[in-house]
Amino acid sequence: MSSEKTNRKPVLRNILAVVFGWIAGSMVNMGLIQVGHTIYPIEDVDLSDMEALAEVMPTLTSEYFIFPFLGHAIGTLAGATFAALIAANRKMLFALVIGLLFLAGGIYVNIIIPGPTWFTVADLVLAYIPMAWLGGKLGMRLSKG
Repeated sequence: MSSEKTNRKPVLRNILAVVFGWIAGSMVNMGLIQVGHTIYPIEDVDLSDMEALAEVMPTLTSEYFIFPFLGHAIGTLAGATFAALIAANRKMLFALVIGLLFLAGGIYVNIIIPGPTWFTVADLVLAYIPMAWLGGKLGMRLSKG
């Protein structure tokens, strides 16, 4: 019985690593996007209306895409770091799981709210898996502490 409990603890920690990594990364992501909307407001557009956002995207200049990219990249970095810190083992694997979750979200958002091609490529190539890898490295380094 005691070995069964011992085997469950790493599994639980690894599940919590993904859940809390995703939550932490999402909070950072949304926070940065909100800051971006404060600095670069999109006039006369309801930000909760995906169709309106999709319509206005082609008219926006590059500065409107700075904070979404930072939110995606730093949110993924934070979530992956958090996951690596919490995970009981295979820390890089769980950091990369966070990167894959955020990449899936990034693909979805880029489909429903298509932005300029340069942003889509930069976002999908640079903001998720590379940042998850860096977060995994950072989390492993910090957990050795």
